[in-house]
Amino acid sequence: MNDDVLHAAASRKAAFRLLPILCLVYFMAFVDRTNVGLAKTSLEADVGISAAAYGVGAGIFFLSYALLEVPSNLVMHRVGPRRWITRIAVTWGALCACMMFVQDEFSFYVVRFLLGAAEAGLYPALMYIVTLWFSQKQRVTIVGIIYLAVCAGLTLGGPIGGALMELHGAGGLFGWQWMFLVEGLLTIVVAFFVWRMVPDRPADAPWLTEREAGVLADRAVVRTAPEHSTLKGNFRVAFGRPFILALSAVYFANQINSVAIQYNFPSIVESLDVEGSFLIGVVSGSVGIGAFIGVLVIPWFQRRVRNELRVLMSVTVATAVVAIAYAFADGAVARILLVDLAMLLLIGVLPLYWSVAMARMSGLMAAAGLAFINMVGLLGGFVGPYLYGFAEGRGSESAGFAVLIGASVLGVLLVPLLWRAVRSEDRRSAEAVVAVEGGK
Repeated sequence: MNDDVLHAAASRKAAFRLLPILCLVYFMAFVDRTNVGLAKTSLEADVGISAAAYGVGAGIFFLSYALLEVPSNLVMHRVGPRRWITRIAVTWGALCACMMFVQDEFSFYVVRFLLGAAEAGLYPALMYIVTLWFSQKQRVTIVGIIYLAVCAGLTLGGPIGGALMELHGAGGLFGWQWMFLVEGLLTIVVAFFVWRMVPDRPADAPWLTEREAGVLADRAVVRTAPEHSTLKGNFRVAFGRPFILALSAVYFANQINSVAIQYNFPSIVESLDVEGSFLIGVVSGSVGIGAFIGVLVIPWFQRRVRNELRVLMSVTVATAVVAIAYAFADGAVARILLVDLAMLLLIGVLPLYWSVAMARMSGLMAAAGLAFINMVGLLGGFVGPYLYGFAEGRGSESAGFAVLIGASVLGVLLVPLLWRAVRSEDRRSAEAVVAVEGGK
């Protein structure tokens, strides 16, 4: 069996073994994020949390997440992604369950801050596993599959949370308390499966032959400029590489929009006279359907065009157009469909961001660079809900959407800078590789 055939067979085996559990972990993360939005009006009624305070609490999750993203990845690289993802899932599940004890705005802030700290490092750890197991050619597809878990979480999180909230009054608990308790316990169960089923790297997998593990590891290596010998050294380099900074800025703008919609869409649906927790959850889940279509269509379109940056620019411009159209839309159906279309674009383009990054990083640099990009994006996740809640508290839901228009325009302005930075990075890497090979 030649290496190409062996690699294809080993890749299928790895995908079959790893992707279900990686997707399940990420699915639970987005069920949790979706259902905080579902509980928004109940928290206001039962605990007295205002729209502005909700925006702060929703966003503070991303602030602590971002602050601990780099330290989390330093530890992950020392102990291995398997142990670290397991730890993340256990502590985040426990803190999700603790949301049932929220009694006022201060306790809401504290639990949300701790929850973000617990979950810090999850996504870069998942992406780091992808860089260790799959070749660059496969990664946009693999990342796209992982993002299907996001779509599933956005689609099913609402109905699941809505159904749990119908337990209102059982055992003397509010519906939102049941929702957080059950989802937190389920996340801890998922952590057990991560521990049992996810090897750190191909060489650790008992279900691979030595030759299969070797070919997977060899094909996963990306030929880039030489990296530093330590993870801390690579973090310092990541802070100064223009393409990483530019990609981080574009991702920041994307996350302002994406996270603000995720946390506020249930209340938008309710404001359109949709009644009942379960029905609100079902309608809110429509954004997941839009995201699902986007994750399938946009990477497929990129493979046809074979120009990631051109597709990024097109999608970013389209997002700005949709955000502006929402401000002039009339009627509940039109507004819901426009939000769904916005999420199609915002989530569907994410595999391209990570493909651009992973094509230019490997090994320790990948661990450092992916963490830095995600850290900056998480700051967008803090800014989006905060500004949306601030604007909504002083105007209306339409005023909140003005924040999304501004972030979309910012993204349009940043993509050309990313284009230039990526071209410069590709030239630099090619020159460095030639210099290294010439010195042999």
